Amino acid sequence: MPDLSPATPAEASSTAPWVELRSLDTLWFQVSGTVCNLACTHCFVSSSPTNHTHEALSLAEIVPYLEEGSALGVKEYYFTGGEPFLNPEMEQILEKTLEYGPATVLTNGLLLNPDRCRKLARMARDCRYSLDFRVSLDGYSAATNDPIRGAGTFERILAGISNLFKAGLNPVITVTEVYDDNGSIEGKTRFFALLAELGIEKPRLKMLPVFRIGAEAERTGAYESWQRLRTSDKPGSWDHLQCSSCRMVTDQGVWVCPILVNEPDGKMGAELADTLNAFAMTHSACWTCHVYGVSCKT
Repeated sequence: MPDLSPATPAEASSTAPWVELRSLDTLWFQVSGTVCNLACTHCFVSSSPTNHTHEALSLAEIVPYLEEGSALGVKEYYFTGGEPFLNPEMEQILEKTLEYGPATVLTNGLLLNPDRCRKLARMARDCRYSLDFRVSLDGYSAATNDPIRGAGTFERILAGISNLFKAGLNPVITVTEVYDDNGSIEGKTRFFALLAELGIEKPRLKMLPVFRIGAEAERTGAYESWQRLRTSDKPGSWDHLQCSSCRMVTDQGVWVCPILVNEPDGKMGAELADTLNAFAMTHSACWTCHVYGVSCKT
C-alpha cells in the first residue's frame, strides 16, 4: 500500500473532502469533561480519573447552548464524558434539557444505584420528551470485559443495567468491537443471552467500531497513513456522517463532533452560530466514520 499521507496540515486540508452541516439535529455535551471513574484501554478521548483536558460543564454553562440550539432547530441532546454522573449537577441538567427536547445519557453504569435509577425513571415518566440511557459493556463475561474497562467492572456494569431495568428503564447496551467476534451473529447472540439473564426481554444493542486514537492508539496502534479520506473519495454525499448534523459542546467551546474533542482543529468556535460552516475531514477518525457507517446517535 503506497504512503498517501499528506506531508503537512495544509496539504491535508487541501486533499481532504469537506462535509457541510445540513441541519443541526443533535447537540452533544461533554458534560463531565474528560474525567471518568474508569480508564478504559480503548477510550478514544483517553478519559480517566486524572484527565482534565476538558472540565465538567455546569448547568449555567449549558443553558445558553440549549437556548441557542433550540433556536437553530436542534431535535435531540446527548450527554457523554468521561462519566456523566460524576457531574454533581447531572440530574438538574437533565431536568432542564428535557424542557427542550429528548435526551440520552452515555454512561458506564457504575454510578447507577437503585435510588438514582428510581429518580431517573420518575423524571422520564414526568417529562414531555423521552429520556434514554446507553450503558457501555465490552465483553459478555468478566474475562472479556474487565481487561478493557477495568477489574471488577463487569459485575458493577450489570448491576447498573439491572437497576435501570428494575426502575422501568430499558437502556441501550453499547458494545465496542474490541474483539473481532463482538459484532458477529454469535457475539450479538451472547450479549442478548446475557441481557435475558437480567430479565430484559426486549434487549437493545448498539455496536461501535474502535477509533484508533487516544488510549486505543496505545493499545492496538494508530491509524495507517492510507486511512484518510480524500477528495477522490466520492460517495455521492457526506450526509451519512454525523458531523453533517451535529456539534459537540465542551467547557472550551464547540467542536465538530464527539470524536475529535482532543484535536485542536476539531474546535470550530465558541458558540453554535460560529460552527455552521463546512469542516475539512483531515482526520483518520473521519475515515472510520465513513467506512464503518458510524453514528454516535442511538
